[in-house]
Amino acid sequence: MADDRNDPIRGEAGGTAPVPLSVLDLATVGAGGSSTESLEATTRIARLAEDRGFTRFWVAEHHSMPGVASSSPAVLLAHLAAHTRRIRLGSGGVMLPNHAPLVIAEQFGTLEALAPGRIDLGLGRAPGTDGATAAALRRTERLREGADDFPQQLAELTRFLDDDFPEGHRYARIHAVPGPVQGGTGGRPPIWLLGSSGFSAQLAGTLGLPFAFAHHFSASNTIPALELYRESFRPSEVLTEPYALIGASALAAEEEREARRQVLSGALAMLRLRTGRPGLVPAPEEAEAYAFSAAEREFVDGWLSNVIHGTPETVRDGLDELVKRTGAQELMITANAHTPAARVRSYALIADSYALPSAG
Repeated sequence: MADDRNDPIRGEAGGTAPVPLSVLDLATVGAGGSSTESLEATTRIARLAEDRGFTRFWVAEHHSMPGVASSSPAVLLAHLAAHTRRIRLGSGGVMLPNHAPLVIAEQFGTLEALAPGRIDLGLGRAPGTDGATAAALRRTERLREGADDFPQQLAELTRFLDDDFPEGHRYARIHAVPGPVQGGTGGRPPIWLLGSSGFSAQLAGTLGLPFAFAHHFSASNTIPALELYRESFRPSEVLTEPYALIGASALAAEEEREARRQVLSGALAMLRLRTGRPGLVPAPEEAEAYAFSAAEREFVDGWLSNVIHGTPETVRDGLDELVKRTGAQELMITANAHTPAARVRSYALIADSYALPSAG
């Protein structure tokens, strides 16, 4: 495995993979299971990803979703840092408008102090939930304002992380701790911008930051957003040239049918979420027996067309084609399934298909 500390952003491809591989885990909770079981699986996947040479392991911020246990990225990342040694850990992402920038600077400053050189701070401007929950989080009904102020919030967060507000600024005497004010030569987490449209793509390019695109739920926007990022890119102290990863939904199983059963569960869960009925990820048996209406079947078929699933060889070929088609410099794989064991097994099979070395 490459030493990720040498370059906090660019990964290194392992085995026969065309680009570096990483993991986005949502800690999905299946019907009949528990959040404890789901988070235990998340920990196992992080260890597996480290042992097999994946570049980074991210968790996402979601709220009021029974089927997702990753509502508190900073807390979960602290746990994962204690159970891993080398792999980069980060947020994919923290939804910045939900939080005061100082709070995020302190949370991720703490994580950086706990796991020096291993923390990524991925930021998004969506709420990560529905409007009512976002209002409860932010204590305001003016939700659009938070998204519109994202560039200003980002600038403020960056100032807190670097401890470099100019003299006379109202926050000049406020310091995020742990942080630079305490001395030492430690760095701070690199910032990534996340997006599913062109806004963050253009902002990331203008600021010279790495960009992560949510191809797994916004596939039609992937190539336009990546093109906009590359066209908008301006070299910075962080990057001299663009660096883009994309999130890819993929699930491998020994048999095609089992992979299909697991992803159908995820598709039904997404259908219910999109129609205002969020719940636990249904069991494969429930998903197979579900009587889809014509409109529901159209949604599910469209969703599954963007989920690379099947045998390890099928998944590998699909991921290779995705890299070729998009020009992504890194793939971040997410495997949503009803069964924790299916999530763990999928990553192991994908690692095997690319002949990734095992530390064990």
